[in-house]
Amino acid sequence: MTLEIPEVVINRLPVYARALAELAAAGEAVISSQALGELLDVTPAQIRKDLSYFGRFGKQGRGYNVQVLLSKLREILGIDRQWRVCLVGVGRLGQAIAEYGGFGPQGFEILAAFDANPEVVGRELGTVPVFHSDDLDSFLRQNRVDIGIVAVPATEAQAVVNRLVGAGIRAILNYAPINAHVPNDVTIRHIDPVLAMQSMTFYIKRPEPSAK
Repeated sequence: MTLEIPEVVINRLPVYARALAELAAAGEAVISSQALGELLDVTPAQIRKDLSYFGRFGKQGRGYNVQVLLSKLREILGIDRQWRVCLVGVGRLGQAIAEYGGFGPQGFEILAAFDANPEVVGRELGTVPVFHSDDLDSFLRQNRVDIGIVAVPATEAQAVVNRLVGAGIRAILNYAPINAHVPNDVTIRHIDPVLAMQSMTFYIKRPEPSAK
């Protein structure tokens, strides 16, 4: 029987990996769960429990070997290899994503972007060529793409997601303000900054003044 790993645990692993990469770059060789927890505002017990889903790491009283644990987490997350990405939607958000330089060093190569706006089709955003949306299906047939990024208006998002899924893409990052539906064997992550801010205002809202 395969142990089911909670999604919240998977979501914490990249945070651990990023911290370990920074420690490795600073020349740190060993770190304890206590020190790592203080760095990330996570309890040492939570770190040990999260890592226990994947095996035994470190030794009691000696901490974790930073390079070894980082290498293992990168392998677990699949970020020890290159992933090929396509972007659909080249409005302001899409352009920012295409021109962002942080994906490549982490193993994510944006091969191409797609949009119906003739003013952007044929351009290059950074190193990313922009093709017409009509060319998306043929591009996906001719090129291996692992991840699709959707940055189109909400009214178009589900149709774009359907095209990506139909082409065999099994991982989608959706920036459109809509919860697009996908089959059970496809992983989709919805990123909506407005919803994130709305959830924060719950914690900072001021109490209503009492009626007199």
